[in-house]
Amino acid sequence: MSPRTISSIPGVPDHPEFKLGRVGVLLVNLGTPDSTSVPDIRRYLAQFLSDRRVIEFNPILWKVILHGIILRIRPPKTAEAYRAIWMTENDESPLRHYTRAGAERLRAHLDPGAGDVVVDWAMRYGTPSIGDRMRALQAGGCDRILIVPLYPQYAASTTGTVVDEVARTLLDLRWQPAVRTLPAFHDDPAYIEAVATGIERHLAALAWEPEVILASFHGLPKRYLLAGDPYHCHCAKTARLVRERLGMSETRFRLTFQSRFGREEWLRPYTDETITALARDEGVKRLAVVTPGFVADCVETLEEIDMQGRETFEEAGGTHFTAIPCLNDSDEAIGMLAALTARELGGWWAPGTPTQK
Repeated sequence: MSPRTISSIPGVPDHPEFKLGRVGVLLVNLGTPDSTSVPDIRRYLAQFLSDRRVIEFNPILWKVILHGIILRIRPPKTAEAYRAIWMTENDESPLRHYTRAGAERLRAHLDPGAGDVVVDWAMRYGTPSIGDRMRALQAGGCDRILIVPLYPQYAASTTGTVVDEVARTLLDLRWQPAVRTLPAFHDDPAYIEAVATGIERHLAALAWEPEVILASFHGLPKRYLLAGDPYHCHCAKTARLVRERLGMSETRFRLTFQSRFGREEWLRPYTDETITALARDEGVKRLAVVTPGFVADCVETLEEIDMQGRETFEEAGGTHFTAIPCLNDSDEAIGMLAALTARELGGWWAPGTPTQK
């Protein structure tokens, strides 16, 4: 269905045209540079690392460190990592590819042909931006928008900063759409089942069986946990529920945290140290790593885990290593997102029920 268009108000002939009557769903992922060039990487890192929720540090001192040191040294190395995983056939990062593909498949799944629900996607850092896509949804007739942060576990530095950006966008709008935000889904049965099914399918295709499976989540400084961030608890619950669903012991299925930088203590145990210890100290020869905190594969899963992690394991004496793919745009991913979004759209829209025009 087409949105209802109001082109004039009686007595106010110059009133701007606007549309309404549709429901928007905006999938939001972390972000990606537009290319693997050093300038694009630097621009992306500058936006990402300037967020006060991401880096909770003295803002004046951090600005000096960021622009005086980090953005001078880090972009070339980060560019190499992105080049190693870049999808050359369509010249984009895997994160952008899978987020866009997931949005397209979700739209077809939720509301095939009716046009009542519009599904779009955005990046918190980089393009397309949250503000641009929210305005596009509203221009297309969406007067109600569900924001879907693609972070199963809540952290102030991920979901929190998405909500911040949504709020900043609303500040600039004369007519604000009604907005909802999908809550953390770290323990939702649809998410746990999707992750477990993906693990089982991947392991079934191997010619060998892993002795240990690591569930590796992106790390955070420990002080964020002590300040009240629920992220660590969410990760621990996800790992436990997936482990129980797979029927594995705590020894075989273990929780770790990756991607730390700087000198302060982060959430433990560290993934890289655990990989080394498993091979060197425990004699583990066959290892699998799954990254349930990432809905779509990205530089942290493909380069840090599948490449660096594999190299670390083999150098320490391991012989068989596999990185289990993220949900990406699989049937399990779309089924999970459809279940989550349909529930959160309750009262606005339900499958098979047209929105009011």
